Amino acid sequence: MALNFFKAKKTPPLESKPNVEAKGNGESEKASVNLASQKPKISDPVKALVEQNMELLDVIAPNATEIDMDYIKINDVYLRSLFVSGYPRFVSPGWLEQVINFNSSLDISFFIYPIEGKGVLDDLLRKVAEMEAEIATDLEQGKIVDPSTEAKLEDAKLLQEELVKGAEHFYEFGFYITIRASDVEQLNHLSKQVESTLGSLLISAKHATLDMDSGLLSTAPFGLDRLSITRNMDTTSLATTFPLTSAELSGETGVLYGINSQNGSFIIFDRFSLENSNMTIFATSGAGKSYFVKLESVRSLMLGTEIIIIDPEGEYKALAEAVGGANISFSYTSSSKINPFDLSQVYEKGENHLGLKILSLHSLFKVIMGALTPIQEALLDRALVETYRAKGITQDPDTQTKEPPLMEDLYKTLIGMEVENAQDLAARIEKFVKGSFIGIFDQQTNIEIENPFTVFSVKELQDALRPIAMFIILDFVWTKIKKDLKPRLLLVDEAWHMMRHEDSAQFLWSIVKRARKYYLGLTTITQDVEDFLNRDIGRAIVTNSALRVLFKQSPAAVDKVGEVFYLSQGERNLLLGANIGEGIFFAGNNHAPISVVASPEEHRLITTKPQELIEQIQTTQVSPGVTATIVKGNL
Repeated sequence: MALNFFKAKKTPPLESKPNVEAKGNGESEKASVNLASQKPKISDPVKALVEQNMELLDVIAPNATEIDMDYIKINDVYLRSLFVSGYPRFVSPGWLEQVINFNSSLDISFFIYPIEGKGVLDDLLRKVAEMEAEIATDLEQGKIVDPSTEAKLEDAKLLQEELVKGAEHFYEFGFYITIRASDVEQLNHLSKQVESTLGSLLISAKHATLDMDSGLLSTAPFGLDRLSITRNMDTTSLATTFPLTSAELSGETGVLYGINSQNGSFIIFDRFSLENSNMTIFATSGAGKSYFVKLESVRSLMLGTEIIIIDPEGEYKALAEAVGGANISFSYTSSSKINPFDLSQVYEKGENHLGLKILSLHSLFKVIMGALTPIQEALLDRALVETYRAKGITQDPDTQTKEPPLMEDLYKTLIGMEVENAQDLAARIEKFVKGSFIGIFDQQTNIEIENPFTVFSVKELQDALRPIAMFIILDFVWTKIKKDLKPRLLLVDEAWHMMRHEDSAQFLWSIVKRARKYYLGLTTITQDVEDFLNRDIGRAIVTNSALRVLFKQSPAAVDKVGEVFYLSQGERNLLLGANIGEGIFFAGNNHAPISVVASPEEHRLITTKPQELIEQIQTTQVSPGVTATIVKGNL
């Protein structure tokens, strides 16, 4: 996006045009200037200047230029210029922000011409007299007065009064746009989009037909207004056209997320005040995403929000201990267990939940077993029903309080079917029952979510088991959330683990869609941007998250992020060069640059820098009563 502002005197039109050869194409007249034969092919401009004694303009000039009545083609780039011919009567500051943030490359020029006040007052006096006479004539003849004439008269009198007082000055304002594209079809498509965007603002735009070269020069950074199509504006109206506004995301209630690095204001927001409370966070490793999430968690906890975290890397253990929370770890030796077959978590008197539990188990076992054929899916469904029936659990709600089966029971049911496909399914879960994964998912549930700050850690599990464990934990947490309505934040760190499998990704997506109904804000955090956004479900999660935060991005991922979030080139550069804790904060339709800040006490609780953690350990090892200062790890 190129944006030019010019305050200048009007320039006369070009006295002469370059000699061109006109040729008809049956529909329009084109003028083609082919410079390829006039200048050699240049591979090194500096060398050409020295060896061939060429002028600088000859070196940088395009090889070919084609001027059509409705576009210009320079080399392989098609350009079309528009001029604005009509404006709305009432506007608000920053009303052109939609045009400036348009999702394509545009060259925009504003030309501002100061006008002598005395001449304007004389013209206004004449116009006021004409409109008053028109209204009086209509009344004498018994006609209905034209409402537009009355509105113009009112505006003219108001402007006349402000000009006499010196509160306003008068200007002429020119507004031009040049669109770039790689072919005519794309140029037409972008032109319609630009005109539609302008139309939504009640702005009328027209093509600079038969004068495209003047349009191109008018939007180039030369300060030349070759079109000279202007509109009268006073100072206040002109000021509203400047799109250099900065969004403020500061409310009376909510959490302090950081500081707006553009204007220094606080970014305070209540995520439960939006259409949904979901948040997505994308960043490279070490960019500050976990720091940001920990800060939000601690501050939300102080406001009475319950926090539940699924932690793949054990980063939240220290924070949980510091705030008196619960850290529940899953591993081969851990005593904490969740039985995926458990119905007691969802049981409600008189309500049958067996069918929903079996559907959930279907998704889980697709993650565990991999791809299944239709026959295998049917056998799995039959085996699940038989496994529950063997424990006395049926569709009757009164039976669903009995002790639920374990994965071992399903394994035995599949073995007992004595068909090849069932044996294959049994083989896929054998390692969880009697193999290397025994002791993780094959015991009865023995945990509860009773603490307002609960962390589920799967750090000790292998990478292959993490998506399974995260699915089971999410299912367990989701059933609790649905039974007890209160404000909660559910944080899924390294969400790309779940995006690796279609069924776990679909389950995460189902929670995103339904979280709003249960007073839940789901936060998905990932550093694997490509893997997340390349999936339709990943994009859908982003679309259904009213809050989005982007921290520093890698050069390989910034284009994908820019495409999904419609970032300008300046915003992409910001993300490429951002420091730790700096990025862009999106809240609904507004976004602003953010710099995350924390108090020294908060920083001590949430930092993950190894050198700072070592200093903290060394500080705690100093014996009581001894005063010590630790600087850079040395006592």
